[in-house]
Amino acid sequence: MINSPSAINKQWVKRAFNRAAKTYDDAAVLQREVCSRLLEHLDPVKMQPEVILDVGAGTGFGVGLLLKRYKKASITAVDLAPEMLKMVAKQGGWLRKPKCICADADHLPLADDSVDMIVSSLMLQWSGDLERTFREFKRVLKPGGLLMFATFGPDTLMELRNSWAKVDADGHVNQFADMHDVGDALLRCQFADPVMDREMLTLTYNKVTDLMRDLKSIGANTPSRGRRRGLMTANVLSAVERAYEQYRQNDVLPASYEIVYGQAWVPE
Repeated sequence: MINSPSAINKQWVKRAFNRAAKTYDDAAVLQREVCSRLLEHLDPVKMQPEVILDVGAGTGFGVGLLLKRYKKASITAVDLAPEMLKMVAKQGGWLRKPKCICADADHLPLADDSVDMIVSSLMLQWSGDLERTFREFKRVLKPGGLLMFATFGPDTLMELRNSWAKVDADGHVNQFADMHDVGDALLRCQFADPVMDREMLTLTYNKVTDLMRDLKSIGANTPSRGRRRGLMTANVLSAVERAYEQYRQNDVLPASYEIVYGQAWVPE
């Protein structure tokens, strides 16, 4: 389960994203698109936040958009991987740069009631304990503060998951929380007026190895704790490729992503 503290090894996640920092932007087409769509959800929101956190900021694509959208706000990027934050530091201009904090989302080095808005795009799937993360977000948000996030739903990479399932039982694709479970977690953590939405996005590839290469380039090949790690043999890879071929359409292979969007407020 994605919400089990034992499901995610944060040290593996940190190492994977540190390694991926320099290759991330070349492969992160989906991540940029999702982040852009998430921030479009802010269009009808009338608040003018003074302090904004981007939690799981990656290389800073979202930070750049937030700097342009909220020209008077202080923008702070939080990420577990220091190499990612080196890329974030390049965002902004000479007169206005984002602040950077290397920290786990579950342990933010910030005071209670100190943040107006938290934005988090495609980070929560690495939380390991969704309610613990939400409680920490609520702690640092001011009364009336806003949480906006996007995460992956359970149909993400279903083609790759099903193809691996025909080869072995190791669970090579992480499990992701259902939209309704995420909304229930927000309520249990005493967020108000949660609004949840979902959509399916599809990338296409010529070969399944191209998909695997992209996942590695963005650091998303980090295994859940308990899954065996080892070299993939040529026979195993060939078996996965053959299994994935059942999904080929119009001479390309689809890779499906279920994107879950969420919005919730801290009660006044």
